[in-house]
This record gives sequence, structure tokens and C-alpha cells, in this order.
Amino acid sequence: MSGWSPREIGFVVRRQLDAVGYAARLFFRLCASLGYALKRNGLVRDQIHFLGNYSLAIIGVSGLFVGFVLGLQGYYILKRYGSSEALGLMVSLSLMRELGPVVTALLFAGRAGTSLTAEIGLMKAGEQISVMEMMAVNPIERVLCPRFWAGVFTMPLLAAVFSATGIIGGWVVGVLMIGVDGGAFWSQIQGGVDVFKDLGNGVVKSFVFGVAVTFIALLQGYNAQATPEGVAKATTRTVVMASLTVLALDFVLTAMMFTI
Repeated sequence: MSGWSPREIGFVVRRQLDAVGYAARLFFRLCASLGYALKRNGLVRDQIHFLGNYSLAIIGVSGLFVGFVLGLQGYYILKRYGSSEALGLMVSLSLMRELGPVVTALLFAGRAGTSLTAEIGLMKAGEQISVMEMMAVNPIERVLCPRFWAGVFTMPLLAAVFSATGIIGGWVVGVLMIGVDGGAFWSQIQGGVDVFKDLGNGVVKSFVFGVAVTFIALLQGYNAQATPEGVAKATTRTVVMASLTVLALDFVLTAMMFTI
């Protein structure tokens, strides 16, 4: 950095500001395209099927094993204080508030996000995007918009599936394997989980994560170099940037939710 001239530093800063401005303009255009997505709901429906249905297996299995671990670890921690009956509450709150939205977003970035980036990047490499522009078809509305809103709608549903299977996994370990009272397990969940404060926070988090992950995936694919190497680099950037963004947003949202 010490060898850089002020002109080179200014060029780098201007280029970064230009990239941020371009991303902001694209984001607002996608947000403003909700009306188009509602009119062309068949495109959104197909993308929801592609992003959501094909992600159910990894989300469900991952949630189940996370529930296994939470049930096992939570039981031995609560047993020290004579509160093993609260295992169901601990498992459910951990999943609904934190692990459900965060782990689902990370898995979504690795499975669906990379798929979106590669798909858009290959369309650009195959000049399909250029052909659409020559035919007076807006590629943002036709290609990016349905995928963006499909990802936003899909993320909360996948997070709910993750949390539900995780609770079932905690019940299997705690009640069937260890011997915690089943009635106490479910009654603690019913009495201790608040719909708006606990479940609502998880829904808000998963919605924000869906917006962030899907937008990053589409942005990287749309800006990828039209070469196989460029598409591969864009896919890698999607995973790294989406994962870091999810973790950073999780901290911000958690701090805001506990202070409100």
C-alpha cells in the first residue's frame, strides 16, 4: 500500500464505490419488481420448486442431526441443575431463535445460492443474456426477478422445516433414548415459546437472510466473467460473501431484537 500513488488509491476507491452503487441500484430494481413477479407468478412458482423442493433433503436431514446434538448436549447441561424437564424448551428456543434461520441460510447459500450463480453465469457465458437484450426482453425482470422473490419466499419455509425436524430430533434423543418425560418435554415448549417474540424473530431473521443470500447469488452470477473460470470464481465468491453476510446480519438482528 505504501508504494501506491494517490491516483491509484483514488482509482481503487472509485471502482469500489461504483460496484457498491451498481449493487444498490440492482437491489432496488429487484425490490421494485414485485408487481412483475406477481403477474408472472408461474415463473416464481417454478423457481420456488427448484430452490425449495430440491433443498428439502439437506435441510431436513441437517435439522434432524442438529436436534440430536442439541438434545444430547442440552440434557447433560440441564441435568447439572436439576432442570432436565426443560430440555424441550431449550431445544426449541435454540432452533427457532438462532440455529434454524442461521444454519438454514448457510445451507441455502451452499446449495441453492451456488446453483443460482452458476446458472446465471452460464447464461451469460452462453450469451443468452445478450440475446434477451437484443430481443428487447429485460433480463432483470425475466431472469433475476423470479429467482430473487422465489429465494425470499423459500427461506422462511425451509427454516421452519429445519426447526421442526430439529425439535423432533431433540425429542427422539431426549424422550426415546435418554428417558426424559415426554409430557414435560412438550408442555415446556407449549408454555415457554412465545409466538411473536420467539417464533416471529426467527421468521424475520430467515426473511432477511433470504433476501441477502439470494441477492448476493444473483449479483455474482450477473457480474461473472463470461468464461468457465469466471463462473467458478463467482460461485466461490457467493458462498464466502453470503456466509459472512449471514453471520454479520445475525449479530445485528439479534442485538436489535434483544434491545427492543
